[in-house]
Amino acid sequence: MKKEWLKTVLYLAGLFVVLWLLRQFVFTPVIVKGDSMDPTLADGERVIALLNRDIKRFDIVTFPAPDETDKNYIKRVIGLPGEEVEYREGALYIDGKLTAEPYLEDFEQQISDGLPLTLGPNQETSFSFGKIPDGEVLVLGDNRRISKDSRSIGFIKEADIVGDVKFIFWPLQEFGLIKE
Repeated sequence: MKKEWLKTVLYLAGLFVVLWLLRQFVFTPVIVKGDSMDPTLADGERVIALLNRDIKRFDIVTFPAPDETDKNYIKRVIGLPGEEVEYREGALYIDGKLTAEPYLEDFEQQISDGLPLTLGPNQETSFSFGKIPDGEVLVLGDNRRISKDSRSIGFIKEADIVGDVKFIFWPLQEFGLIKE
């Protein structure tokens, strides 16, 4: 009886250690707060962010809010270090080349005011971020009209990125990989 009990305790302790190590070095759960990533991510969804520093264009990342303590933001990486990023009449240009943003197509068609979804910091339809410094990225929310992102908070240091958001686990009807 004692042996059985000891095995159970050791098993549970080992399971706890494995889960703790995974949480510390592989992934972290995140709660989406706000509507800045609509329609890709909705307010209240719970997601998994992989603790990954190999960030690519259009990855959805989480990072500490540079303007609010004890808060994290979730945004999409648009520009990488050394690139020049600009928008012309709502279209993304990276280093002068037109770059498609397919994840915005359905959302853009809902806009009925004749203006592009992506407007500049002063509501201009064409604007430039200039060259992104080494070690930093440009991030934007998918719901561009209301998102607090690089247009207002500036570039984000790559070292500050906590994780790459890949998976929704709540609510259950949204369970699965994020459609990018």
